[in-house]
Amino acid sequence: MSADVDAVVELGFGVDLWRTLAPLRRGPGDPTMRREGDVVWRTSRMPSGTVTYALVQLDPRRVRVRAWGAGAAELLDGVPDLLGARDDPAGFDPIHPLLADAHRRFPGLRVPATHRVMESLVPAIIEQKVVGLDAFASFRRLVTRLGDPAPGPSPQGMRVFPTAETWASIPSWDYHRAGIGPERARTLQAAARLAPSIERLGTDDPARLYAGLRSIRGIGVWTIAEVGQRALGDPDAVSIGDYHLPAVVGVPLTGRPLPEDEVEQFLEPWRPHRWRVFRLLGLSPIARAPRRGPRMSRIDYRAL
Repeated sequence: MSADVDAVVELGFGVDLWRTLAPLRRGPGDPTMRREGDVVWRTSRMPSGTVTYALVQLDPRRVRVRAWGAGAAELLDGVPDLLGARDDPAGFDPIHPLLADAHRRFPGLRVPATHRVMESLVPAIIEQKVVGLDAFASFRRLVTRLGDPAPGPSPQGMRVFPTAETWASIPSWDYHRAGIGPERARTLQAAARLAPSIERLGTDDPARLYAGLRSIRGIGVWTIAEVGQRALGDPDAVSIGDYHLPAVVGVPLTGRPLPEDEVEQFLEPWRPHRWRVFRLLGLSPIARAPRRGPRMSRIDYRAL
């Protein structure tokens, strides 16, 4: 099937396509994003309509984009931001030798900006205070059942993120069946009902959007950072309060997990690149935090 858009995007910077976009995927079974060989498939709901698109890296500064659906042309316009045009790592000072090594190893790592706030906010709310695997499963169940079919050709099972109206209308028992507890369900429904106001805040002024999100009950610093990392391309949007953050940052850089109340102060010297620090440590083959140790308790809300 011929694509509605088939173009080569020339970038003014080098990018590592997969590592830059990887944080957008909500687990390996995410129905809105797949990787097959050298092709990264994604779907989205643009203001102009739904879109399926396939990205292939030709070289560090060129990416081929093929897109299908009513939102294809609008998606093409946003590809540079999606691949990190809003992110400028030039001012990043690694300070620590491990970070300097990772920065050299991954020169094409950028922070993506999708500009799709609800597509980042909804899964972030689902992931609040639960094990990632369980949150990914909940997101997959709901998007697979309620999302639109992906336009054009795509890997089997891909769907488009549901509308805000759909998220707001899901009854409490369906959230329960998907494994989402009542507190997260209420927060998600509240955010979905306010989606038009949230989208009007735009993504050009992060402080304004963050303040608007903070005014919604159940949305705090962690959730806002998760949106900033993906929708806004904010390299400083570190997820303070993340269960893994004290170990991921502390063990490689100090030899021990940090006390939770010291993480933010410890990361202060890297502002405005604190999220970049977290990403580089997560990618570095010599800066991995130990995997053993206490883990967050798993709760199957469907059994309650």
